[in-house]
Amino acid sequence: MTITEDGLLAGRLTLFQPQRGHRAGTDGVLLAAAAPADARQLADFGASTGLVGLAAALALPQAEVTLFEHDPALVALAQRNIAANCLSSRVRAIEADLLARGALTSFREAFDAILTNPPFFDARSMRLSPTKAGAHALANGASLDLWVKRAAGALRPGGSLVMIHRADHLAVVLAALQGRFGAVRLRFVHARADREAIRVLVLGRKGSRGPLVVGPPLVLHATDGSFTPEIQAVHAGEARIAFPA
Repeated sequence: MTITEDGLLAGRLTLFQPQRGHRAGTDGVLLAAAAPADARQLADFGASTGLVGLAAALALPQAEVTLFEHDPALVALAQRNIAANCLSSRVRAIEADLLARGALTSFREAFDAILTNPPFFDARSMRLSPTKAGAHALANGASLDLWVKRAAGALRPGGSLVMIHRADHLAVVLAALQGRFGAVRLRFVHARADREAIRVLVLGRKGSRGPLVVGPPLVLHATDGSFTPEIQAVHAGEARIAFPA
């Protein structure tokens, strides 16, 4: 496996990652920027090489972060990235199959916030290259509902789940949150202002019965293809993404 060394957040974050397959990108940067500002015990579910959790740790100096990843090669890279960014005192990487029964027993209600960029598809319905399958598809008939159930079990009462997902899968996301999370907040992500949403950022509070609120959209690119000022600031690690109150 060929590994590249990349600089993200305007060089503030060093990330070693595989040259081929799923690589860190805008989804992870947006998710990290949406981490609750008051989080102290934070988890990244499906961490890959650690972009989301590490970026959140840089932005939230009070937070201790646990990265959960099932692929041992990616866990090793996440551990390398923790050391490369001098975050060993606050960040740890754990090899775990989040969907396996009992895998998170010792983390019952351990976190006040969980960030996740879950696999978007059912592996049975797609053909994916081996280098991308684990990042993009849930295997063996697992569902987003089970993924969210595991997150709910690891969150303290009132804790926050923050997820980024495909905008056209919103119905599945809301169904998975039903009965577990309330006070849901949504921010749709558009490639350009005049185009349909491609992603949605979702925040839910464990056990809340509050209503769903849709916040203003996030627009990635101006008409010339460059990042909008808001997203440029997020990519530089200079701005956070807020949800409506």
